[in-house]
Amino acid sequence: MRLAIGFLLLAASVVGSQPAPSARDRAVAERVLRAVPLVDGHNDLPWAIRNAAAAPRDVEAYDLRKTTPGHTDLARLAAGRVGGQFWSVYIPGTIRDSGFARVQLEQIDIARRVIARYPDRLRFATTAAEVRAAFAAGRIGSLLGMEGGHAIENSLGALRAFYDAGVRYMTLTHNQTLDWADAATDSARRGGLTPFGREVVREMNRLGMLVDLSHVAPSVMSQALDVSEAPVIFSHSGARGLADHPRNVPDSILARLPRNGGVVMVTFVPGFVSARLVAWTRQRAARAAELRRDAAGDTAAVRRGLEAWVAANPAPKATLADVADHVEHVRRIAGADHVGIGGDFDGIDTVIEGLEDVSKYPGLFAELARRGWTEADLRKLAGENILRVMSTAERVSARLRRERAPSTATIERLDRAPGRTTGTP
Repeated sequence: MRLAIGFLLLAASVVGSQPAPSARDRAVAERVLRAVPLVDGHNDLPWAIRNAAAAPRDVEAYDLRKTTPGHTDLARLAAGRVGGQFWSVYIPGTIRDSGFARVQLEQIDIARRVIARYPDRLRFATTAAEVRAAFAAGRIGSLLGMEGGHAIENSLGALRAFYDAGVRYMTLTHNQTLDWADAATDSARRGGLTPFGREVVREMNRLGMLVDLSHVAPSVMSQALDVSEAPVIFSHSGARGLADHPRNVPDSILARLPRNGGVVMVTFVPGFVSARLVAWTRQRAARAAELRRDAAGDTAAVRRGLEAWVAANPAPKATLADVADHVEHVRRIAGADHVGIGGDFDGIDTVIEGLEDVSKYPGLFAELARRGWTEADLRKLAGENILRVMSTAERVSARLRRERAPSTATIERLDRAPGRTTGTP
């Protein structure tokens, strides 16, 4: 019944002058999502549980059998036809207590406990075959994706330990430039990947851990494509050709994906997919800079001035149609074999109109069907592309494990040897 209700709501999912998907479009979406697992590349539920207001870190208290305060629970996952999920075991790059690795292990623990708590609905998975088997059994194949290479603390041994704990992708950076890689939203100080950074990519290939290029600078994207022997992913990014945000993927990188075999999993972050919102955010930042310059240190005056500006210039809304535009752009440049879905639910404060939570995926597929997408291409978008990437990475790993031993490289030896100028703190 929940699924039927969800599909009845789809007609309202596309705003503006575009026609709504027809009953036929909705039927196509339902048929596709029954046939193949919809695999989302990024959901921050473990971090939402860690920071839950009522009972922080309490997996039992954050009951997914009930309606949660966030974007994700079991009923909405079912309505959204989710068949596979990379649960993000994100930790901020600014934590400075006892170290990144400890917090990373805590997040892996939270995610693993969530999966174990609902065995009738979730099933832990580490391979493409296990995701397919979970879907066939009516479960959501539940994978772990680590967001931010700061968690390995410059240690390939730590990287291997996280793989052994079940992590199957690592985003090379989060928002902060590392000792060995430049981030998209920080200053570029490493020239892309340092020699140690390249070794991280090679060791991830050997392990079978997907190289995730969301959050990294374009130089890192390009150099990772040069180095990687396995397909890469962008677990939650948009197309920079449509919205000029540094977190998005340039067309020049999209054009290289077919040769690599990788996939861009288009995100639902409003500020990444709406060009209007990108422009508004820049205007707001410019106005704030003007106010700070003129206020002579009066922070209250700056706040009042900025509030007045926002009241007079409200932020535009991002829509499901914007997301569909990004999906189509990636297909146009990279091809239908290189696009997927990476919502970033429970990692965002504002949502897309028509894609407000994990129940809403069918609306996007219905909209793409309305635009003329074939069922074959919709199946690729839903899950076939990312599952192919995983299977290929697993085959590359099997070969590389035969060819070479675990790397013993250190950042001190590769980046900080006498005469080297890259990779220094």
